[in-house]
Amino acid sequence: MDQSLSFIETQFPVSKMSKESYKERKSSQGQTITGLGKWWGRKPLVLVRAAILGCLMPASDNPKKDTEIFLKLMSMDSKGLLARKEKSFSIGELYDAVCDNKKFSRFKMHFDVSGDKVKLDREAPRDEIEAAVFETLSYDEKIAMCNRPEHIELDDEQTWNEINHHLGTSAKSLSELIRQLSDRSFQRNVVVGDCFCGGGSIPFEAARIGCDAYASDLNPVAGLLTWADVHVCGASKEERNIIEKFQKEVYNKVNKEIIDLGVEMNERGDRALSYLYCVESVCPECGWKVPLLPSLVVGIRAGKVVVDLIEEPQNKRYNFKIRSGVTAKDISAAQANGTVRNNAMICPHCGKSTPISALRHDTTDENGNTVYGLHLWNEAEFEPRTDDIFTERLYAVRYEHIDVLPNGKTKSTRYYIEPGERENKNEEKIRDNVRKNFVSWQEQGFVPSMPIEEGMETARLMRERGWKYWHQLFNPRQLLLLSLFAKYTAEANTPLEKAAGILGLNKCADFNSKLCRWNPNCDKSEQTFYNQALNTLMNWGTRSLTMISTLWFRTSDCEPAKGTATVMLCDARDVKSKSDIWITDPPYADAVNYHELSEFFLAWDKKLLMQAFPDWYADSKRILAVRGDEHFSQTMIDIYSNLTRHMSDNGMQVVMFTHSDPAVWAQLAIIMWKAGLKVTAAWNIATETDASGLKNGNYVKGTVLLVLRKQTGGDFAFLDEINADIRTEVKNQIASMQALDDKEEPNFADPDYVLAAYAASLKALTSYATIEDLDLDYELNQAISNPSGSKIVSIIENAKKIAFDCVIPTEFSSFLWRDLTSAEKFYIKGLESEKRGNYQISTYQEFARGFSIGGYSQLMANERANTARLKTPFEMAGRTMGDVPDFENSIMRTVFHGIYVGIKEEMNPQKALGFIKNELNNYWDKREMIGKILSFLVDIKDISNMQPHWTESAEMAELLLAAVTHDGV
Repeated sequence: MDQSLSFIETQFPVSKMSKESYKERKSSQGQTITGLGKWWGRKPLVLVRAAILGCLMPASDNPKKDTEIFLKLMSMDSKGLLARKEKSFSIGELYDAVCDNKKFSRFKMHFDVSGDKVKLDREAPRDEIEAAVFETLSYDEKIAMCNRPEHIELDDEQTWNEINHHLGTSAKSLSELIRQLSDRSFQRNVVVGDCFCGGGSIPFEAARIGCDAYASDLNPVAGLLTWADVHVCGASKEERNIIEKFQKEVYNKVNKEIIDLGVEMNERGDRALSYLYCVESVCPECGWKVPLLPSLVVGIRAGKVVVDLIEEPQNKRYNFKIRSGVTAKDISAAQANGTVRNNAMICPHCGKSTPISALRHDTTDENGNTVYGLHLWNEAEFEPRTDDIFTERLYAVRYEHIDVLPNGKTKSTRYYIEPGERENKNEEKIRDNVRKNFVSWQEQGFVPSMPIEEGMETARLMRERGWKYWHQLFNPRQLLLLSLFAKYTAEANTPLEKAAGILGLNKCADFNSKLCRWNPNCDKSEQTFYNQALNTLMNWGTRSLTMISTLWFRTSDCEPAKGTATVMLCDARDVKSKSDIWITDPPYADAVNYHELSEFFLAWDKKLLMQAFPDWYADSKRILAVRGDEHFSQTMIDIYSNLTRHMSDNGMQVVMFTHSDPAVWAQLAIIMWKAGLKVTAAWNIATETDASGLKNGNYVKGTVLLVLRKQTGGDFAFLDEINADIRTEVKNQIASMQALDDKEEPNFADPDYVLAAYAASLKALTSYATIEDLDLDYELNQAISNPSGSKIVSIIENAKKIAFDCVIPTEFSSFLWRDLTSAEKFYIKGLESEKRGNYQISTYQEFARGFSIGGYSQLMANERANTARLKTPFEMAGRTMGDVPDFENSIMRTVFHGIYVGIKEEMNPQKALGFIKNELNNYWDKREMIGKILSFLVDIKDISNMQPHWTESAEMAELLLAAVTHDGV
């Protein structure tokens, strides 16, 4: 067995991994650790598990067997999928499948079809039938009926016998296997490190399956989430009981205070569920104060409800009137008649439109810079002043009425009302309470006192609302409720209880701020961070205690970790711990301003965090955060140089990133190269695309796994000497992938081969310590500022061309493929992509670059983003393709013109053949090529997404192919 390479360095099941990663992503709140709290860009746990096992599992001289064993370890083989199966077929589905497959004829006797419904007799081997039918499904269909791999324990004895026989181990569980493979490679249990731990996916999964994990991050919120992943999500049964008891105690105390205050009750004794607020502003045209409501729809799901604006002339303002049970027509009118459209106030009194920027009194200085007109709130302010440009107002409340029925059961009725006397008194009581306690709460850390530092995201809070302190993102009702949770969390006795309390507080804050959109379709407010921004709103929802109870009590749970985990706060440049495998997801060319967004939570956590973790700090360390500025590349080199120093000599690194631009690849490669690392492989996993686009679409949203090892030699070469090495490396890599591919369920698509070519070229380059003709500092600068001038970018682009010459459609031999022009290859690859349902313009752009053709627009029928496609022969007609001479003068063009002639001559293939023979002097020499081109077109007639635009051309291709085949001298 070859110990020098790991599985992930030779192959990776990218198609199945993409599908499993997508399944995990789609489970939303069903994901294992997302319930603990908000973080941005967590990587799927299944992908982390695969990366770890891929690094630890050695490659053998039997690649197909390696694949088989790896899929068994991931429970992604046939037996593993059956073990994961959680959904059953209906009896009707089983009967249909049995009837459609002759192999299942023995099962027919167990079905009774004499009545209206198909029945299965009691003696039927239901499990056997289910398993047999399940086995006939595609991988996509199977995983739709399955749990995720993490939900089952791999305990099948036969499976472990096969794994152990191949790997030379004696394990009976995943953690035992990891220990044994670790001992073999590192003489200790493997340490998996992540210095950008974020939401904690990497260290959590590493510890869960039996590795020893090291996790660090600059950001305290990331540290808290990662610590909680292991200690809260992975808590023992006893610890879970302690957490749940603490949560109940805190909630009951908060509930008692709210009930005693009476601020969530109306005069009937009904308790509120939600409060709807909006911004108000004075119309500069008529002087009326207008509620700024983008829509007048209040609720839809539980009954159609709208709010009407009722004029109050004496005060030049509006009151509200709730109407329930309205018609669909009323809903449409309410949606259309909001008072905010296209970022402007539409005054319902005078009908005039005023831009929001004009309401704010934004102006432009003499240098053309915008000067924002809102005054900044001071630290003591928690609500607008009465004379502010933007004030805030309650416009609807949703209550729940509980009836006790004669049989002792209860019946609840939920309804909306406009604010009345009781609601306004409740609001005033809350304001008085907050005003009286505000300073004390801030001193004790129960409400935020942190100022908002200006940044890319936070600047809009000051610009659009004048908010200067984090507590100003919450109205008095929200401040009251959250302060109570903070107050009782501070009474926790242990770090475990306190951490659970902080997480609960953060979730409640995320779903209960003035940045929470009201969703009338679900009659509830959504979370603050529905995207990666701090979005100010004109109207928002506020949750009552009842409506945030599920957030407070929500925690994820799983089996306790099999390995250990160390979590620290530190700059990645200062990491002192040694790891055998570093798996990192760096903020590379990242648009997410983690340090700014996390301050939303840190403002609430500051004092509580220091109580729970006295050795930590409680600020975001903005100044040290990795950002895309002029120092970015050097910071990354410093970080990865440090990780290389703190890594076993035979260890590995896996760097995850999400870019397909060759210039970004070049930058990252140079950074890793200068950090003392060499590339050994790269794989692309579609972690975020729609299911329909997993293997057919553009991979920009995928996650690239770049696999690296330490530079160990001092070899150097000249650039022109290694071009042959690169060509050989690319060809070998693609050939090995093609040999492994499953024709029935392909693992690799064109983007995977292009990516492999990138990696192969970098593998050849970075295997040398130095290359005489390359100044890496200059190349890094070029890759960033002038990619076209970078030699490394050029090398990567050239690798793509080599890849496209290797990925040949099955209809063509390599001999015939070489004889095609670049434009013909472009057309064939584009059409091959269309056959698979891919109509993204980026695909054609990639092929055009790969085959070095310009002017390809003449070959396109449509160049819109997701509906791009090539012209058919009929659409090309007899037009000249002068912008693409390579195509205009090609055999393919002559064949296409012949197809057009045959169609025009009432579908006459002989007319088409006559045209081709007349145009091609060497027809008999080229007859094989003509036949292959026509063969490639014929199957289009059976592909539904290629109709009707290809119907006539494909039919004529079939007729013409027969004519060419039977043509004699």
